[in-house]
Amino acid sequence: MKLYMRGGHGRWRDSVWAGVGGLLAVGLLTLLLVPLAVLVLGAGLGAGAIEQLGHPVVRDALWLSLWTTFVSLGLIVAGGLPLAWFLARARATRLVRVLETLVEMPIIVPPAVVGVALLLTFGRGGVFGGPLEQWFGVRLTFTSAAVVIAQVVVAAPFFVQSALAAFRRIDEELFVVARSLGASSSKIFFRIAVPLAMPGLVSGAALSWARALGEFGATLLFAGNLPGKTQTMTLAVYSGLEVSIELARTLSAILLLTGVVLLIALRVFLARAAAGRE
Repeated sequence: MKLYMRGGHGRWRDSVWAGVGGLLAVGLLTLLLVPLAVLVLGAGLGAGAIEQLGHPVVRDALWLSLWTTFVSLGLIVAGGLPLAWFLARARATRLVRVLETLVEMPIIVPPAVVGVALLLTFGRGGVFGGPLEQWFGVRLTFTSAAVVIAQVVVAAPFFVQSALAAFRRIDEELFVVARSLGASSSKIFFRIAVPLAMPGLVSGAALSWARALGEFGATLLFAGNLPGKTQTMTLAVYSGLEVSIELARTLSAILLLTGVVLLIALRVFLARAAAGRE
């Protein structure tokens, strides 16, 4: 009888915890999804939503965001691949661990802090900005190049970390066999490591591009908010609130739908890659 009562009490307690957990999960899900649904439906049903799509601010900001993020992604992949490969192949020394930590810093540092750091580095009186302007007449602040630099700094860690994890998951014996058969380091990298790590590389590239697309703080402080020159989509949303809520909502909906399309495409690619390995 005592065992039966204890078992009944345990089931009752499990039911309570399950109910509380369910309520918390539903509450969090509601908080995550309802505002996004309101944004998309509002932008779709608003009377001036279609007209806002042709607004010069929307057109210029969208074009600037697209070309700067793809340029920054190219730079990130070009530099991030060899960096991740080096970190993955290097011995786990204190120097390597410190380097990994430094690469991750832009993830945890507030974007505004990154913007101030870039300004002090590449600004007119900065460590590099001063000599660049004095010797070569190149000024980076408040230019489209500054937008790309800000995006690279804040988004690169996402690609490097994903590539690093993908490289480390590859079986070391594959590299040993390839070297025993006379494969050079470049062949091992391009013909073995990169193809096997491709799902992780694509995932990291997608996350990095999405982070660059959503960058705000560092871009605002380092590149400014100049329409047609440095005003990306996120900055246009900020400025659009001062002009029209419909304009800000349209810009926000475009960013949201872009993220949804990217996420779906990434999931499809990863699913097909996983199916291909089976």
